Amino acid sequence: MPRSKRARVVQESKTAKKDHKEQTRRLYANIRECVEEYDHLFVFAVDNMRNTYLKDVRAEFADSRLFFGKTKVMAKALGDSPETEAAPNLHLVTPHLTGAVGLLFTSRAAESVIDYFNTFRPSDFARAGTEATRSFSIPNGLVYSRAGEVPADQDEPISHTMEPALRKLGVPTRLVKGKVMLELTEDQEGYPVCRKGQILDSRQTTLMKMFGVTSSEFKVDLKAHWSRKTNEVENLEQGGMDVDA
Repeated sequence: MPRSKRARVVQESKTAKKDHKEQTRRLYANIRECVEEYDHLFVFAVDNMRNTYLKDVRAEFADSRLFFGKTKVMAKALGDSPETEAAPNLHLVTPHLTGAVGLLFTSRAAESVIDYFNTFRPSDFARAGTEATRSFSIPNGLVYSRAGEVPADQDEPISHTMEPALRKLGVPTRLVKGKVMLELTEDQEGYPVCRKGQILDSRQTTLMKMFGVTSSEFKVDLKAHWSRKTNEVENLEQGGMDVDA
């Protein structure tokens, strides 16, 4: 008996496989073009990666080009030797292409770029697995939405709907006439969430986020700078501002 056509599974959507060779070729070609087009090249590293803040950086440098990719491909595009470099002394940039780094091509004044990244330090919530940069505890008594981070007259009690979530996260709270109360022993001034230097877990970071406690900092560290005008490579990493060329 022939199989019923109704039993057939028809895939209506097709997902094209990524062509990694094409992506590599395009990255290589785009970097080579930017070497010819822009006056400055910066190698940068991102600490505490956040796509939201990285979008802000891209928006700020809409007249420039930013690249993230395999460091080997970026090094190949710039040139890892005097014989293969795309411009004079660019091979001196490639030793800086280690770790989570990217390239910024721009024609803005180098001083303005450095000043921007020196002051761009937005705070954000910590992620699990990172080191706590500060201690945080929830004060005893009535629980406020910022848990003592701001004066009580500038704060408001946390919503009673949050109480089950707090208990689930291990905070010894209970409802008293619709108010969330933290009741500890007399020798305890508050419920310790984390200590400075401690490696945070997901429970701790969730509590910190619930109370609006930010302890991480998004920053872009400039590692090296190449100028078309001088063909010199400047080391911008901490502890060094020397010229390599």
